Order: sequence, then structure tokens, then C-alpha cells
Amino acid sequence: MKHILSVLVNNSSGVLSHVTSLFTRRGYNIDSLSVAETENKGRSIITMVVNEEKSMIAQIEKQLYKLMDVISIENLSNRDSLERELVLITVKVVREKREEILSLVDLFKAHIVDMSEEAVLMELVGNPRRVRSFIRALSEYGIIRMARTGTVSLPFPSAEDE
Repeated sequence: MKHILSVLVNNSSGVLSHVTSLFTRRGYNIDSLSVAETENKGRSIITMVVNEEKSMIAQIEKQLYKLMDVISIENLSNRDSLERELVLITVKVVREKREEILSLVDLFKAHIVDMSEEAVLMELVGNPRRVRSFIRALSEYGIIRMARTGTVSLPFPSAEDE
């Protein structure tokens, strides 16, 4: 089962290395990883997508809490949360297919960043399923290059957060 772990850590050098090496030592795989500073410059949030059984996630959380710089861990799979990814994708474009590609851009509410006679560079922000669908739809035109972020996620505000 897919789990999204949001790990709040001290923003110091080596923290990401400690977190990822814990996964390596235990033989767990990280499907997606995103790290960024929070509103507090002294803290970072590590968002990981891990495909493991619930019992393994509990074990992972216990191991993470043993790391000195880990402040808190939240499994967002158990909460209503907003998930987003970004994909930048360059696709071959031939004159006869240009309108089809532009229709897909409109359909997915993507944005064209740059266009030449031979290629179009697009960006899309959406939930992981929508990003996968966009990539699949464009693959028949010939993807030249692609860069995709990992999932970032935040829980929806609730009365307990206030």
C-alpha cells in the first residue's frame, strides 16, 4: 500500500543522508522523495512516498524517530490531504500533430513554457494520477525529455489544527 510520510526535520547538513541511509540499511524503497525548507528556516520537510505494508510503516516511523534531527512524522495517507507533483516535459511536434498536442495541453490544463518548430516544452502541476495520465497521453508523440518532481503533500486544515 502507498503511504505518504511527511517528516519534519531540523534543517542541517547530513539529515537527508541519515534518513535515506536508514531506508537503504533496512531494504526499504522510496518511490518518491521531495525535500524543502518550511516557513521556519531552521526546519525542512521531507515528503516520502513509500509502498510498504502498514506494519512496515510503523517500523519505519520507529526507526526514523531514533534519528536526532527528526522532529515529527505524519502519515498523510491516513488523513485528507492535498497531493501535488510537477512535470516538465518536452515533446516532438510535427505540424500535422500540433493541434492535437495543444488540445491535450488545454484538456489537462497544462501550460506551454516554450515552443519551437520541432518541439514544445510544457509544465503540469497536478495530483500524481493526473501527471501519469498526461505523460501517457503525450508519450505517443515522442517525449524528448522529462523531469518530474516527487509528491508534495499537506493535510487539509481541520478544527484540531486551529
